[in-house]
Amino acid sequence: MKILVPVKRVIDYNVKVRVKSDETGVDLANVKMSMNPFDEIAVEEAIRLKEAGAAEEIVAVSIGPEKAQDQIRQALAMGADRGLLIKTDDVIEPLGVAKLLRKVVEEENPELVILGKQAIDDDSNQTGQMLAALLDWPQGTFASKVEKSDGSLNVTREIDGGLQTIKINLPAVVTTDLRLNEPRYASLPNIMKAKKKPLDVKEVSDYGVDIAPRLEVVKVTEPPRREAGVKVESVEELVEKLKNEAGVI
Repeated sequence: MKILVPVKRVIDYNVKVRVKSDETGVDLANVKMSMNPFDEIAVEEAIRLKEAGAAEEIVAVSIGPEKAQDQIRQALAMGADRGLLIKTDDVIEPLGVAKLLRKVVEEENPELVILGKQAIDDDSNQTGQMLAALLDWPQGTFASKVEKSDGSLNVTREIDGGLQTIKINLPAVVTTDLRLNEPRYASLPNIMKAKKKPLDVKEVSDYGVDIAPRLEVVKVTEPPRREAGVKVESVEELVEKLKNEAGVI
């Protein structure tokens, strides 16, 4: 089984995001970037499937700027076999990403596409579902457990009411949740080996896909600052403040 793992370059989750002074977007100047944490979980799950003998090859693909090769190399250092970068400096919406990934799937013919349920920069949670629809493949979203059986996958999903286990036939699309696994750290020898693993670079134009944006960002602003709380001495004072200051009762 071949596994395709899309990975996205995002602002590191430890970084405090700053909005540009003209409110046109987020300031990316001199900001640490990393692999989307949900995609990192997807890479780890693909590696575990390979280690269990359920897969033979893992291909990591990213759509983004030249520097997105760093995130692909990270996936290669973790255990992926090959990398593919579709280079673009434009911001591509989930539908455009799904269209490009469909073309990659048609070229690579994987049995499984596993990716993060969402990216922490836009939180769209759309790409996996759109890709499954374009491919007409079954999908298992928000996976907290994945087990391969003959020609199918048992996927345990996290839903509002608890856990739901479904059986889907391969080929399929799976999106990962936080509790699926804990990604491994890439060792220094594996980081060095990753530099020699194949990484192809292509352009969006190579795929003949319309990635024109459907949405326009009008303005980006920071959330309002939270005010400090106050301590009250009695229930009566609490009720008085809720009634006269907060206006909630």
